[in-house]
Amino acid sequence: MTLAETALPSVRGTLKADAPLAPLVWFKAGGAAQWLFEPKDAQDLADFLMRLDPSVPVMALGLGSNLIVRDGGVPGVVIRLGKPFAKVEQADAVTLRCGGGASGILVSSTARDAGIAGLEFLRSIPGTVGGFVRMNGGAYGRETRDILVECDVVLRSGEQVTLAADALGYSYRHSSLPEGAVVVSALFRGAAGDPAAIQAEMDRIAAAREESQPLRSKTGGSTFKNPAGHKAWALVDEAGCRGLRLGGAQVSEKHTNFLLNLGDATSADIEALGEEVRRRVKAKSGVELEWEIQRVGLTK
Repeated sequence: MTLAETALPSVRGTLKADAPLAPLVWFKAGGAAQWLFEPKDAQDLADFLMRLDPSVPVMALGLGSNLIVRDGGVPGVVIRLGKPFAKVEQADAVTLRCGGGASGILVSSTARDAGIAGLEFLRSIPGTVGGFVRMNGGAYGRETRDILVECDVVLRSGEQVTLAADALGYSYRHSSLPEGAVVVSALFRGAAGDPAAIQAEMDRIAAAREESQPLRSKTGGSTFKNPAGHKAWALVDEAGCRGLRLGGAQVSEKHTNFLLNLGDATSADIEALGEEVRRRVKAKSGVELEWEIQRVGLTK
């Protein structure tokens, strides 16, 4: 670790050196953050970033569901939005103001209680509002861009800005949100609905996920983006990769677009397995699979 403690601004939240990230990500593998910062509020985050040396890399961490943290750890500062950013409040009859650290389950449940339809799909995405906004998270025919009105963001410079949805350059699992920017809240708009009907749709989505995905395993969610005209899982299956193992990592037999940590996998095992799957799919179908899971940090 080369970043001296004296080089870091003071904070009102918590700042930890050499903080293990494996417990914070779904794969339960990987190295430590050089620094882990949990800000007390948006102003604490803005003040910190404004005074932080611009050469220090910054990365936001949500629930760690769609992430491989490499075994050598993450240099610079990892920012984790905790409880102060996990609130969801009703802004008007069909709109919710959601903290960047709020989970999809909390957002969809609050929407249900308020009689707001159209946000049910968030029930099925294991992540936080900040991640949904950055990655245009989606499932079951809906995406974040369908419900986002605007978001409040702290830029790497420490500047606080509000960005309208159409300023984010959304495409499939992508936005043009600047590097190092942290989404601290978002305004989501649905439509008036019946709470019982909303709950029924959430139940349907939950049952479909339970049936098709390895939810009780150490996994990282969908590994590869669906290429145009294809389903990633079908290409992986056709390439003979169902159940394929490398070290402690395995391609799920239940859903082939999920990788699993069987217990003792390193992040290197998981990433190498993903690359082997990509190689086999390319050889079989000619299609180049793109990673949907983010891979961050240094190899060991």
